[in-house]
Amino acid sequence: MAKDEFVTLYKKHIHREGADELLEFLQSEQSDFFTAPASTRFHLSEEGGLTQHSLNVYHALVDYLSRPTVREVYGINPSEESIAIIALLHDLCKINVYKKTMRNAKNEQGQWVKVPYYRFEDDLPYGHGEKSVYMISGFMRLTREEAFAIRFHMGFSHKDDVALVGNAFEKFPLAFALSVADMEATFLMET
Repeated sequence: MAKDEFVTLYKKHIHREGADELLEFLQSEQSDFFTAPASTRFHLSEEGGLTQHSLNVYHALVDYLSRPTVREVYGINPSEESIAIIALLHDLCKINVYKKTMRNAKNEQGQWVKVPYYRFEDDLPYGHGEKSVYMISGFMRLTREEAFAIRFHMGFSHKDDVALVGNAFEKFPLAFALSVADMEATFLMET
């Protein structure tokens, strides 16, 4: 089960001050992290999709960072704790924003039927990556590199200024690595 794998990885790798309180929040009734979809209708738009996406990003990032060129030539050598933090927590901004509702759609026989779907409703519209950084920072301190990686994990697919993203990737290569892992999970693993 995705929740069990997430909690196991979290407890194994994330040990800084505030980590236990953050995990407690994620498992509480104030959070739908383990039941929320990853999106409204695109990748993993299903119950538990957000947790599965976070795990997919974690595994894709571990795989990317295991390449000798990445470590030896590019010099991207984060700790196991940093890897777990940025991959498992990069999309905390999606907690409690997807509301399950019904809409009309045609079934295979061409008849209109009511089907469930998710609509996006954000009571804290702080942005995407920046909101995740903000939420995590309420529990534990991030390194500058971790904060930039999470903030810019959407890479060039976000509406940010291209020069801003490029500058962040140049200064913080771990941000580029997380973006690659997020894109791999979203567009290749979760199709």
